[in-house]
Amino acid sequence: QLQLVESGGGLVQPGGSLRLSCAASRFNLDDYAIGWFRQAPGKEREGVSCITAHGWSQDYAEPVKGRFTISRDNNGDTVLLQMNSLIPEDTAVYYCAAVGGPAQGICTLLDQGRYHYWGQGTQVTVSS
Repeated sequence: QLQLVESGGGLVQPGGSLRLSCAASRFNLDDYAIGWFRQAPGKEREGVSCITAHGWSQDYAEPVKGRFTISRDNNGDTVLLQMNSLIPEDTAVYYCAAVGGPAQGICTLLDQGRYHYWGQGTQVTVSS
């Protein structure tokens, strides 16, 4: 069973940066499409960014385009979300999710049900 663990969250001032990591022990995440999602208090969970297996393609939600970058490390066991120019509206719990098999080549931010595996989340707070 694939288990995802997010890390890298924390408190940062507006304009600052954070790098989130999504890792899985004993599994190579290169074979999975990975999505990053976030949920702010009182709001529905929304897609942030995704990357297909092997990094063939990526996608970003409009609010984060130009500020966030999703990537895979060279070992294939971690997916990173580099978040720059953070604003208070980015405050949320951030989750990574994975799907393998035939769906590994599809990167979607809208169909959350496509993802079979979810992490526990990491809190990101942007505040002065």
